[in-house]
Amino acid sequence: MRQFATMFRQITQNKWAWPFMEPVDVKGLGLHDYYKVIEKPMDLGTIKKKMEGSDYSNVREIYADVRLVFKNAMKYNEAKEDVYVMAQSLLQKFEEKWIHIMPKLVEEEKKQADEEAAEHANKQLTLEAAQAEMTRDLSNELYEIDLELERLRESVVQRCRKLSTQEKKGLSAALGRLSPEDLSKALKMVSESNPSFPAGAPEVELDIDVQTDVTLWRLKVFVQEALKAAANKSSGGTNAQTNNNTGEVNKNNAKRRREISDAINKASIKRAKKA
Repeated sequence: MRQFATMFRQITQNKWAWPFMEPVDVKGLGLHDYYKVIEKPMDLGTIKKKMEGSDYSNVREIYADVRLVFKNAMKYNEAKEDVYVMAQSLLQKFEEKWIHIMPKLVEEEKKQADEEAAEHANKQLTLEAAQAEMTRDLSNELYEIDLELERLRESVVQRCRKLSTQEKKGLSAALGRLSPEDLSKALKMVSESNPSFPAGAPEVELDIDVQTDVTLWRLKVFVQEALKAAANKSSGGTNAQTNNNTGEVNKNNAKRRREISDAINKASIKRAKKA
């Protein structure tokens, strides 16, 4: 940037640079078609102010604007005009100076790119380290929760009474009355406390006596609820059928009463005619 500033100062101090130091006086010079020809006006004075205000992020942006100043002049003016010749000469000098600083510029750009890549890599490593630490902390918290749940489970088991032999026999019989779907759920409960239990096998043998107290209580509660739900469903269907049958009987009785009434009325009419 310092080398470019020196080069830029040399261009602005050239004896032919004065027409390009200020914005083109379009109105004063009567250049009514200027903005139709020139899409982006630029001048060396504006570039200098932007450089002093640090409005440029890199040297290549300044280079592009300086070239634009002279290119605009050459685009709007004819080759035989003085402004065209002055702009062409300054542009040639500027390009020659630019070539001398290009190797240093490329070197600096590569260095900057390497630094940005290293900074990005460091940020990525920091982020990954933070995520790893968060994961480790979360795993520790989950482990503590698992321990607490295990302690609670043990506490519940100690407070629960053991099922009697009669209750175990009743549970075995009740399991046999479950629907296939509910039976699969019950067997899954057994496998949760006993991973070696083949809950999904076509045929399984369930030994009630070897199951834990927690598993037995879970099975007992589940079986009671499942059988109760099945009984309510069955009862609902029976009541509906009974209601249908009752309605049919009532309908037949009403029809029969109408037939008897019609017969009595006909008999009364006949007796009246005979009289």
